Amino acid sequence: MKTDILIVGCGVSGLYCALNLPRDKDILIVTKDAMDKSDSYLAQGGICVLRDEKDYDSFFEDTMRAGHYENNKQSVDIMIRSSRAVINDLVDCGVLFEKNGDDFAYTREGAHSAPRILFHEDETGKEITSHLLEAVKKLPNVRILEYFTMVDILAEGNACYGIVGQDKDGNFHTVRADYTVLATGGIGGLYDHSTNYRHLTGDAIALALKHNVALQHIDYIQIHPTTLYTKEEGREFLISESVRGEGAILLNHKGERFVDELLPRDVVANAIFAEMRKEGKPHMWLSLEKIPTEEILSHFPHIYQHCLEVGYDVTKEPIPVVPSQHYFMGGVDVNEHSKTSMERLYAVGETACNGVHGRNRLASNSLLESLVFAKRAAADMMSKYEKAPERGAFSVDPAAYTNYKAKYKEAVLTAIERERQSHE
Repeated sequence: MKTDILIVGCGVSGLYCALNLPRDKDILIVTKDAMDKSDSYLAQGGICVLRDEKDYDSFFEDTMRAGHYENNKQSVDIMIRSSRAVINDLVDCGVLFEKNGDDFAYTREGAHSAPRILFHEDETGKEITSHLLEAVKKLPNVRILEYFTMVDILAEGNACYGIVGQDKDGNFHTVRADYTVLATGGIGGLYDHSTNYRHLTGDAIALALKHNVALQHIDYIQIHPTTLYTKEEGREFLISESVRGEGAILLNHKGERFVDELLPRDVVANAIFAEMRKEGKPHMWLSLEKIPTEEILSHFPHIYQHCLEVGYDVTKEPIPVVPSQHYFMGGVDVNEHSKTSMERLYAVGETACNGVHGRNRLASNSLLESLVFAKRAAADMMSKYEKAPERGAFSVDPAAYTNYKAKYKEAVLTAIERERQSHE
C-alpha cells in the first residue's frame, strides 16, 4: 500500500492530526483494533482549558508542581496557550461540554488550584473522540483500516518511509508513506492491572528501541489512585479524579481518612499503597457521602451505573478502590512540533514525550496535550512537505515477525526497568 501520510492509531491525537491536514493529501489511518477501541474513549474526567489570562500562572504552576518540576516549560506554555483554540475546534465538531446557562461549567480535580476542567458527564473522552471520528469519516481523502498492527518501521538511514503491518488474517504488508505519525497510545497492556485497553502494548516504543529513535523518560509511569477493586482479571474500571474533586473522601478499613484526596496522583496512590500495607488489606474505600445524590446521578451517571452493576450503590455506601497503572508520561522523544529524531517520523499523544507532564501528569491534561501537539505535528509536516524519494521495494521476511509480540514486550519492559534503575 502507498499513501501520502500514514497515521498509526485512531485516538484523539491521530484523528485530530488528520483533521488538521490538507484535503489534497491522501491519508491512511491504521488501528490495531476497532476504530472506537482507543484509550481516548475511556477518559472520564475532562479536558483542561485556560479560563482567562488570570488563570495562566496557576495553571502553569499546577502542571509543573504535579510533574515535580521536571516538565519542559516551553511545552507546558504551548499547551496552555493553545488550549482555548482547541476547545473552539471541538465545539465546532459538535462536542457538548456541560454548561451553566450560556457559559461553560468548570470542575476541579486533584492538584488543581482552581476549577478549569470542561466535561461531559463522566464520559468526556468518548464525547470528544466520537465526534472527531465522525468528522474524519466524512473526509474523502482519509481511509481508516482496522485490525491492522504495526510490526516494524520501514527505515533507511535515519528516515522513515512507512511501516510493516499485519492484518487480521496474519498476513504482512508494507505501507509506504511520505510521512508517518505514531499515535499508538500507551503501554497498559504490558501490565497485569491497568485502566488501559489490553492491546495497547507500547509498540511504538519497541520499534523506537529497534531503530535507535530517541526515547525520553520511559520509566515515568503514572499509577491512578482510584480504580474499582475486583478479584477479576482484565482492564480495571477507573473512578475518575473528578469524583474526589467534587468531594469524595478516601477511608481505611477503620473508616478513617488518611490522605488529602486532592494531592497529585502519585502522592495519593503512594498513600493508599502505604495504608494497604499497614492494614494488610487489598484495597481502601472511597466514600461519595459528601456529594449530593442528584450531582452523582447527573455528573457521574456511568460510574454510578457500573458500580451498581457490580453490587455497590455509591449513593449509600463506599466502594473498594485500588491504584492501577494508568498513564505513560515517557515515550518517543519529540520536539515542540512532535518531530522525532528520525526524519519523516512524528509521534503524538501518549506515545510521545514532549515533556509537558514531567514525572507525573496533572489530571485532565492528557486530552489537551494530545490535541495541541497533534495539530502542531500536522502544521510542521505541511511547512516542510517533500515527497519521499523513489526507491526500490522493501523486502519483508514474515519469519522475522513470528514472535514479535513477545519479543517487543520483553524489549520495552527491559528498557523501562533499566531506565528506572539508572535513576536510583
